[in-house]
Amino acid sequence: MSAAASTSATIRYTLMRLGVFAGCFLVLWGLVYVGALPRGLGDSNLLWVLLLSIVISAPLSFVLLRKQREAMSAQIVEKVETAKGRLEANRTREDRAVQ
Repeated sequence: MSAAASTSATIRYTLMRLGVFAGCFLVLWGLVYVGALPRGLGDSNLLWVLLLSIVISAPLSFVLLRKQREAMSAQIVEKVETAKGRLEANRTREDRAVQ
C-alpha cells in the first residue's frame, strides 16, 4: 500500500468519527431544545450537550466504524513492518561495514 492510501484510511476514519459525534450532538441538541432532555444548570447547556454527545458517540463509533478502524489498523501495521525491515537492513549494512 502507498503512503497516500494509508493517510486516506486514517483521514476517512477520523472524518467518519467526527461525523458520528456531530450527528449525536445535533440530535441531542434538538432533544434538549424540545425539552425531551433536561437543560444544564445555568449557562452549562452547551457543555452538557457536548459531554453527552461524547459519551454516546464513543460506543456508537466503536460498533459502527469497526470495518474502517480495522482497515486503518492493518495499514498502520504494514507501515510499522516496513519500517522494521528498513531498520534491520540498515543494521545489517552497518555490521558488514564494520567487519
